[in-house]
Amino acid sequence: MSDFRTAALFAAVLTTGLSAGLFYVWSYSVMPGLARASDRTFVESFQQMNRAMMNGWFALTFGGAFVLLLLAGGLLLGADGDQRSKPLPWLVAALVLYVAMLAITFAINVPMNNELDAAGAVDQIKDLAGLRERVEDRWVRWNNVRSVVMVLSFGSVSWALLQYGRATGKG
Repeated sequence: MSDFRTAALFAAVLTTGLSAGLFYVWSYSVMPGLARASDRTFVESFQQMNRAMMNGWFALTFGGAFVLLLLAGGLLLGADGDQRSKPLPWLVAALVLYVAMLAITFAINVPMNNELDAAGAVDQIKDLAGLRERVEDRWVRWNNVRSVVMVLSFGSVSWALLQYGRATGKG
């Protein structure tokens, strides 16, 4: 069972790290790059990137991280002594942070993504500047929050794996 717990924790670290990296890349390169673009380029690029992102790899990583955090937590509940007490608080912290990211994503960022998508083809949007103004600053601000939350989640689950490894004599 110890090897299965280790594998679940490692997979949770990997998928949580990939998710954190995704948000971080949007924070430090994608959105600053789009900030320099025209309203038309901003809206069209944002629409196309959001559409392209909705794929199986994204779903596997984004949803997989949550499932793997839950799985690792459940498996740790069955462990004894230090194998449970050392990593579990860190894993719970990672899960709470991940849920916070999900709440921000579905309450704030996704509705703005949907607004951009629902505006239609960029050639048909009458007020590109107004659309951009309604979305850009708020989306960026909350994505930056998601980035920080996810980096903290990644750090927490990574520390949980390290603590588990130490407790089992494998770390």
